[in-house]
Amino acid sequence: MWLTLTKALMNAAEIIATPFVLIEDSFWKHFGVSRHGKIPDRKTISLWVANFRETGSCLKRKSPGRPRHVRTPENVAAVRDAVTQSPRRSARKQASALGLSQRSLRRILHEDLKFHPYKMMLVQEMKECDWPNRKKCCEVLLENVASDDVILSSDEAHFHLSGCVNKQNFRYWAESNPLQKHERPLHSKHVTLWYSVSHLGVTGAYFFEENNKTVTVNSQRYVHMLRSFLQPQLHQFGQSEVWFQQDGATAHTSKLSMELLTQMFPSHLICIRGGIPWPSRSPDLAACDFFLWGYLKAKVYTHKPKTLDELKDAIRLEIAAIPPAMVEKVMLNFRERLHKCIENEGKHLDDIIFRATKPRN
Repeated sequence: MWLTLTKALMNAAEIIATPFVLIEDSFWKHFGVSRHGKIPDRKTISLWVANFRETGSCLKRKSPGRPRHVRTPENVAAVRDAVTQSPRRSARKQASALGLSQRSLRRILHEDLKFHPYKMMLVQEMKECDWPNRKKCCEVLLENVASDDVILSSDEAHFHLSGCVNKQNFRYWAESNPLQKHERPLHSKHVTLWYSVSHLGVTGAYFFEENNKTVTVNSQRYVHMLRSFLQPQLHQFGQSEVWFQQDGATAHTSKLSMELLTQMFPSHLICIRGGIPWPSRSPDLAACDFFLWGYLKAKVYTHKPKTLDELKDAIRLEIAAIPPAMVEKVMLNFRERLHKCIENEGKHLDDIIFRATKPRN
């Protein structure tokens, strides 16, 4: 019904130049609207005229709708071919080369191709003679250690006050190269701490220090830690069979240390000179190495500690916040690693194992 009036208005002067009172008069007369009746405003009528001039209709122009779907079979195949040919090329560069947005490319990778991003893992270099030792240790562990036994996987680590910068994920956006460098002090302040991990939780932290100053771990200090810190805590494991695992550091395997450990864990010692010999160069099998230190350092430095006391408080806080279910999964994964090591004839584990134990927030 508005078509007749719109044509009349177009045949008259430009709608923009037409006084609105004349437009009102036209509506009242043509449609019999009372003087106090509601009629469209000037903006609406201007839109009708513009639509009529462009499309020949006063109706509202249809929206072009959502853009064409980009996850077509052709694009999915193109992404598969590109990633297969250049698996190390970044998603950003792949998207640019294929003319796709990064979001579309990542959706194709995850939802259509079911691909996952795998990160290169730094692993300990092994000698060929290590392989049978690793396989034998895993077989003996699975045969002699029951699933409900407690395995205390222990180790020490340094936490530097200066923290660290992950160069792989760090970017500095600027108009020109700012030439930023991250300098680490030659003798950075740090703490040295000891922890053990079992399916019942994390035991620690014990800080190696004297007169509030960090000290090097030697056999005497290690034995003092075992006597004064670890031994009093063994009661918390009740009647469970408790096994103690450690690596081959000199302080761990000294005569003084081994004498005490043999008394504390008779026939339940997992180390180079223990009842079950722990293989050399095997951090991928030790829970502290494949889980705890990486997880803890990623959490601790978000607190941005400025003093050693703040650093120690942050360590204690994050250890206390580790969910029990997470530690249980870690030790389940420890057994999975033993099986996988046997399957691989003692060689490095497949990276799917590393991916499976990636800590989640």
